Amino acid sequence: MIKTLFTASVATLAAFSTACAQQGEEAPQSAEAGPGMLTVITAAEPQTQLMALILTRASAQAGADTRVLLCDAAGDLALAEPPQSATAPLAPRSMSPHGLLSMLIDNDVTVQVCAIYLPNSEHEAGDLLAGVSVATPSEIAAVMVHPGTKLFTF
Repeated sequence: MIKTLFTASVATLAAFSTACAQQGEEAPQSAEAGPGMLTVITAAEPQTQLMALILTRASAQAGADTRVLLCDAAGDLALAEPPQSATAPLAPRSMSPHGLLSMLIDNDVTVQVCAIYLPNSEHEAGDLLAGVSVATPSEIAAVMVHPGTKLFTF
């Protein structure tokens, strides 16, 4: 089952690469070293967001090269002025998703929003936290197909 899912994922990414090339965008490159861990967060729920970031931080502290991609509602975490739900402290340590994301950025974890987040929101690149960039599909595809990358989605 896992082999089938992996094969389907690789086929999808290959088709995506072809589509990128046809649209003039660079195709994914997988020859370079990828991060050890890519955390993709789409969930709008603060507890899910915070747990994903806690696990990412723990992995970084354990030595993993980590990277975070925020899409859909989770992209709001990357705003310099996020919604109140992103800044509300959660038990047991009174930590917020936005606060922990800021700590990860300060510790040199690459944090990006999906390429379609800004065009589909009322926000602009200038609304993002310092240190957050917009990921390109080819860049993330290259990370995803790298054999050393572990992908976690929340």
